[in-house]
Amino acid sequence: MSDAAQPTAAEVRAAAEAVKTALDRHLAAVESRSGEDDPAVFEAFNQLAAAAEVYDELLYDRYDEVTPFEIPGAEDALPPYTGPEEPNALSVLIRRDYAVAEPQRLLAQAERIEAAEGDDGTPASGTVHGALGLLFGEFEPDEIASRHKEFGLEEGDSTLWVTAADEPAEPGEWLEAPFEQVDPQQVVCRFDVSAVFDDEIDDVDDEDDADGDDLEDELDSDLDEDEELEPLDADRR
Repeated sequence: MSDAAQPTAAEVRAAAEAVKTALDRHLAAVESRSGEDDPAVFEAFNQLAAAAEVYDELLYDRYDEVTPFEIPGAEDALPPYTGPEEPNALSVLIRRDYAVAEPQRLLAQAERIEAAEGDDGTPASGTVHGALGLLFGEFEPDEIASRHKEFGLEEGDSTLWVTAADEPAEPGEWLEAPFEQVDPQQVVCRFDVSAVFDDEIDDVDDEDDADGDDLEDELDSDLDEDEELEPLDADRR
């Protein structure tokens, strides 16, 4: 890269300040979050990731240095965006996985829903699949996500994709197969939540602990060698 194309030191400093500001905003959003899927937290996360990426690029271009930060994301897994520059419509695709960890809690919640509705027909709350139908018919998915433990559910992986389009779809156009016509090149952004990210952090911590143990062993070994090379003088006993 030529000197003319390199960012100035002031631009790098401004990018660093933008990261600090985004970091404060992210912490404030986390501290005041309204639930596990608070959109304000997602927005602050996205802003922090964008600011960190800009800073990392400018830092490398100017000083040939990088940051130690890596924001979990799926940008590398997506093809280049080829959608409209100014979308007139968008689609939000969400998948959330749950395990039925406590079936009895789920069934009890479904029974309460049926009792409140006063349905005298054949109860649907007696089976797990019937209880799930009642649960998702009564509550919005976001509310279930924020209260999943109350319903005997355990969170698994989740992902949210935002795709762009020139025009909104016609009513009923995609209802028969809602997820089959997703074009990855129309994805504007996506947010993934998975325990695999926690596993990666744990692996790094384990490696750090192992490195620390190796260092302690080396120090102990060096100390033993020093003691062998310098025996205690008889006059000092």
